[in-house]
Amino acid sequence: MRVGLTGGIASGKSTVAAILAQLGAVVIDADKLAREVVERGTPGLTAVVEAFGEALLTPDGDLDRPAMGTLVFGDEAKRRTLEQIVHPLVFERIVALEEAAPEGAVVVHDIPLLAESGRGDTFDAVLVVDVPPETQVERMLRDRGWTREDAQARISSQATREERLAVATHVIDNTGSLEDLRLRVEEVYAGLTDAARAS
Repeated sequence: MRVGLTGGIASGKSTVAAILAQLGAVVIDADKLAREVVERGTPGLTAVVEAFGEALLTPDGDLDRPAMGTLVFGDEAKRRTLEQIVHPLVFERIVALEEAAPEGAVVVHDIPLLAESGRGDTFDAVLVVDVPPETQVERMLRDRGWTREDAQARISSQATREERLAVATHVIDNTGSLEDLRLRVEEVYAGLTDAARAS
């Protein structure tokens, strides 16, 4: 059972992913894998240095992420070059993790920009963690110390709430307590495991 998990910034998607993992789901975090495939000593990092030069390394020999971000942000060609290095490596890791998952497992792909990518239909089910935009803004101000303008800009750069809900098989409302959230995730997970067993 392949499941996509998504939600806007500050919606609580990471919390939902953690609950799903506790319940027994195999959670695959594409962002985390994208960091792993360019860690020190990996062929990915070697390829990045060959493409962009050693100026992108920290004194310790790690990838200088802020410098990399600055370099590719706003430069379409450089961003594409980076994606051509990283995406195939991430895809390989995803395939390996899926193949290693136990029989009948619920494999959850944590994908922040799932609605934007148009790949919702490649999953057996899509979980969307949902909160109103104003709640997202309040959380970014409170938890991340962002300005209201920065928070609004980040929300505007992502799919709209309506676009995300349009790809949802299951909506996980996260406007209540952590206990409410856990109960809803448990309910959805029970349905997914039943469906996985039935298929």
